[in-house]
Amino acid sequence: MSDSIFTIGAEGVNSAAIVDDIRKKVAANMELGVYTDVRVARAERTNLANLKDEDNFLAFYLECLRDAVFVDINDFDIHEQRSKFNKPLVLLKKTIWKMLKFYTYRMWSQQNQVNGLLLSALESGESKNQEKIKSLEARIAMLEEKLP
Repeated sequence: MSDSIFTIGAEGVNSAAIVDDIRKKVAANMELGVYTDVRVARAERTNLANLKDEDNFLAFYLECLRDAVFVDINDFDIHEQRSKFNKPLVLLKKTIWKMLKFYTYRMWSQQNQVNGLLLSALESGESKNQEKIKSLEARIAMLEEKLP
């Protein structure tokens, strides 16, 4: 695995076989529908490819963060799998949820604020680094042109 940014190695370990086995298991799980969330399936298909390309590595994960930065604070349906005491259990769960909703919304909204600020900080730092790299590359090119 010399073309990746990390290597697996130990005496008696066949890293190519391990990676091949992982890819086969992921493909089989996708065919079986184990990854019902489209984002999970997309991540499984593209992770190894993006790990190989260091230039796009950070951009890819920043895009993933943008997609998943905020916690969904919408109501959800409450279901009960057990048939015995189904209606009373659902009623109890709904009552508990109504009593706790105020507190969980406050925590979720605060978490969303923190997540958004952290993402903004990461994007700002990455943007500044990219600008600095571009200016340094331009300066190096200019200095190389001046050399005899």
